[in-house]
Amino acid sequence: MQFNFAAWIMNPFVLMMITVFLGMLFGKIKFGKFTFGVSGCLFVGLIIGWWVYRLASTFPKTESGYEEALQLIKSGVIDKGFFTLFLILFIAAVGLLAAKDIGIIIKKYGSKFIVLGFLITFIGAVTTYGMALILPGINSYEVTGVYTGALTSSPGLAAALESAREHSSQLVGNYDSLSERKKRELLKAIDPFGKTKTEDASFLTEEEKRQFIKSAEAGIGIGHSVGYPFGVLIVILAVNFLPVIFKIDVKKEREIFSREINETRMSSSINRKENTVRFDLIAFIAACFLGYTFGRLKFNLGPLGYVGFGSTGGVLLSSLILGHIGKIGMLNFRMDNKILGVIREISLAFFLAIIGLRYGFYAFTALSGTGIYLVITSLVVALMAVIIGYLVGRYIFKLNWIMLAGALCGGMTSTPGLGAAIEAVGSEEPAAGYGAIYPFALLGMVIFSIILHNLPI
Repeated sequence: MQFNFAAWIMNPFVLMMITVFLGMLFGKIKFGKFTFGVSGCLFVGLIIGWWVYRLASTFPKTESGYEEALQLIKSGVIDKGFFTLFLILFIAAVGLLAAKDIGIIIKKYGSKFIVLGFLITFIGAVTTYGMALILPGINSYEVTGVYTGALTSSPGLAAALESAREHSSQLVGNYDSLSERKKRELLKAIDPFGKTKTEDASFLTEEEKRQFIKSAEAGIGIGHSVGYPFGVLIVILAVNFLPVIFKIDVKKEREIFSREINETRMSSSINRKENTVRFDLIAFIAACFLGYTFGRLKFNLGPLGYVGFGSTGGVLLSSLILGHIGKIGMLNFRMDNKILGVIREISLAFFLAIIGLRYGFYAFTALSGTGIYLVITSLVVALMAVIIGYLVGRYIFKLNWIMLAGALCGGMTSTPGLGAAIEAVGSEEPAAGYGAIYPFALLGMVIFSIILHNLPI
């Protein structure tokens, strides 16, 4: 009998299942009255992700399992396709669960969510820029990456990458007209050790231009990779500990919210009664497919360029709309809450595990060297955005905690945070707040991402 342990342990299916298993066990451990629940998969994933990436990167060429090690490094531990699949399943289940009240939520809280969505992303951008001015060794592209990572925004990352390509291309195209300081910064990005280029070089080769554009994109990616796990961490901790810190009775808030929504529902014609089915697989897949397709569309916003909702936004909006409509022909989008809840929990566990596995190496590596500045920035940015969003939402807009928990996650565009909020609150209602605020937060993310790396640092 033969068994290749190295190839087995570096298999993505094995890694995901081990992480979810250990993560769920860790999530059941009580720290006083607090448990991490399904969020434990993220923390276990970070540790395993760091360990297995380190193992693969030092794996000897002569050993069997070397090919698997190369593939693991190439795919970033877990292929992004798995990440997208479980994200879509989670968001579709959440959207269909929350759809029954989305019309009432938008009517009741709409204007407040618009303001809150832009406010949270604006606070994040201002804090990011302030930290970049204070801390040394961070370039404008890494700053933008940290911003999109700390607010856990994949669409924001896509917009930042596109804008970085245009911005860096414009810089190298206007190289002759740049100041000497800007030229030195650009040359350092191309050749950080000064081995091939002198500081007074008067021109750039085509290869050097391509290298600068590539380094700009890499800066966005590095900042995002470092910022993402810490942004997720802050949001998850916030939705669990803000009620403790501010002495919020979650059970009472849930009762008040349910009563208010039921009263509004009774007096409103927005949401009509629909028959539910146990589960309609065709309808569920249709919601996923249409949402993913919609998320791939990009809309021209003039100076902001072409902007899309991405997988998260597209699937969320489609499932909310279709679930609100209820039934279209033979397709019934109103399904049993328990079955959708099981799909939500399974997909969230794997989704969080994959985040940990994919970003674990970056997170722990960043804790040493100059990367610590990116870590500090991401923690401060996420913390400030959440705190200001909470204070405004709670004390100025007087939002019930059930809605505010979802709105904070939506303002941070944090899908993992939404899962933690649903679990912490003990109901699906935060998803409606998340869905209502998300489009405005997404637009804010895109605007401020583009602005950030155009600011002087």
